Amino acid sequence: MSVLDRDAIIAPVKFNRWLIPPAALAIHLSIGQAYAFSVFKNPLAEHFEMGEGGDVAIGWIFSLAIAMLGISSAVAGSWVEKAGPRKSMVVAGGFWVVGFFVATLGISTGQLWLVYVGYGFIGGIGLGIGYISPVSTLMKWFPDRPGLATGLAIMGFGGGALIASPASNALMSFFGGGDENLADGVSQTFLTLAVIYLVIIALGAFVIRLPHPDWKPAGYDPSTAKTKPMQTEGDVSVRSAVRTPQFWLLWVVLFTNVTAGIGILESASPMIQSSFAITAVAAGGFVGLLSIFNMGGRFVWSSVSDYIGRKNTYILYLGVGLLLYLLLATLGSQSLALFVISALVILSFYGGGFATVPAYLKDLFGVYQVGAIHGRLLTAWSAAGVAGPLIVNSVVESQRAAGQEGFELYRLSLFIMVGVLAVGLVSNLLIRKVDERHHEDPEVVAATAKADRESASEASDARENGHVKATSGGVHTVVACVLAVIVAAALAYGVITTATTAAGLFTG
Repeated sequence: MSVLDRDAIIAPVKFNRWLIPPAALAIHLSIGQAYAFSVFKNPLAEHFEMGEGGDVAIGWIFSLAIAMLGISSAVAGSWVEKAGPRKSMVVAGGFWVVGFFVATLGISTGQLWLVYVGYGFIGGIGLGIGYISPVSTLMKWFPDRPGLATGLAIMGFGGGALIASPASNALMSFFGGGDENLADGVSQTFLTLAVIYLVIIALGAFVIRLPHPDWKPAGYDPSTAKTKPMQTEGDVSVRSAVRTPQFWLLWVVLFTNVTAGIGILESASPMIQSSFAITAVAAGGFVGLLSIFNMGGRFVWSSVSDYIGRKNTYILYLGVGLLLYLLLATLGSQSLALFVISALVILSFYGGGFATVPAYLKDLFGVYQVGAIHGRLLTAWSAAGVAGPLIVNSVVESQRAAGQEGFELYRLSLFIMVGVLAVGLVSNLLIRKVDERHHEDPEVVAATAKADRESASEASDARENGHVKATSGGVHTVVACVLAVIVAAALAYGVITTATTAAGLFTG
């Protein structure tokens, strides 16, 4: 049995589930660096001598990465479920780190196409596999709080920029010789980040575990759990799920929520710089603040959805988000504080949408193949990853060609996002409980569960008899605790640095 196999990472019946979240956070904080890509836009445009006309060309790097995220998660979703989280995390980390190395080569040699291939294509595959790897795993560890579980799993992805944004600016400044020469330090920064992420993801892959079939949270009785109005009593296979109207309505909901959020996120740094004439360092603080609310929204709003329901939570995301975008488009240019606050709340809804959707899928389709269904649904993210930046960047370039400047470069795209969110709101209101005709045969589901139980029991017996040494409890606990300290320290660095640099938004 390989240490990467699914059977090799099944935990004992008695196990502390709180040792697992640091592993999920480790990979998501690493690949979540993608959310800090906007801090590289201006330096990359300067490095490749594009000037102000490079918004679309550089923006396509990010869009390609997000497109590949959705495609790879859809294609590899079923494989991730079968292979287990450790093997999939190792594969994801490999693609992510190699992508950085290839991008570094492209920057160093002046070949932009290599940056597309490295960060966008190869790295994007790592994003997709790494994104879904720990999600269904944490849902299995927290059956009593699926919203909290998905929030824990996914909030790290939103918090990646909280660390990467100030760290990237600091590294570019260090390697480039000062804040005025960030473009000169881009290649060394990419290389340094690749090495760091390699170590962190490797630690997370070692720590990750699957629950034993006989494990359950203390005091949790599934038979007494309250059923929500939208919750199915059966299970739906991925093949049947994609044939339901509920899947495609939820696809539209996710697409619109992501398009609106990513439109601000991808252009956050240049938008606030051109609109309010603040420094690049202060803009980095703004990106960091967005990351805090992106990350916090994933945990807070998804946890709230356990109480108010997933559908009502998305009404909040899309309805209030629509009003905030309208406020931002009409009055945002008159006040920096209004601009920042509106953007922060919108990004909290954006992050919350990602974290709530796996629990929404669990309610609609059951747990049978929810990981694979989640992978298919993330194609909405791919489409939004192209649509959001393309809308904003195309509007910016057309408005600049028309002689506009400052906030006027972005106003039209903000109004467009109001309409996008309105479509998502209507789609969410149309979602109903899945009809029983789409349910999988209970005998098929039971047979799958029986096979999993037998495999898990054999692996557990082998471990207890000393035939499997790779999952030593003492070593695992130590590494998990060390990883938790690293994650906490990194987040603390991000929060402190972000608070310091964000002060520049209002003090100059």
